[in-house]
Amino acid sequence: MSKSPVTCHVLDSSIGKPAAGVPVQLQELNSTEDPTAGFNVLADGVTDYDGRCMQLYPEAGPGQKREDLIKLQAGKLYKVVFKTKDYFESVGRKCFYPWVEITFEVQSPTEHHHIPLLISPYSYTTYRGS
Repeated sequence: MSKSPVTCHVLDSSIGKPAAGVPVQLQELNSTEDPTAGFNVLADGVTDYDGRCMQLYPEAGPGQKREDLIKLQAGKLYKVVFKTKDYFESVGRKCFYPWVEITFEVQSPTEHHHIPLLISPYSYTTYRGS
């Protein structure tokens, strides 16, 4: 199975380890003309033991291939939502940011989009991965 056109990797920089079990959601903006139009959920996932979510696809119906279900569009805004509070609570820690939303614009839909996230209970950072 090929990987999702959008993948992510979450590392807990406060302990220097992958953040396993972080719920992740891929969303797309409803309207390119109106950024207040809201987002539609495309897929849900959870980071694995290595902090990665490589198969961020919706569920396929009979006769469908998962990799055909998400086709990114040039000029469209997408968002990945990481539910960091769920992760920190699962390891017995509190956090300041209950979730992290990373909005990005797709310029080339044929490129892979990897969204790394470094988290700690009181900060986060991201960059364009490869």
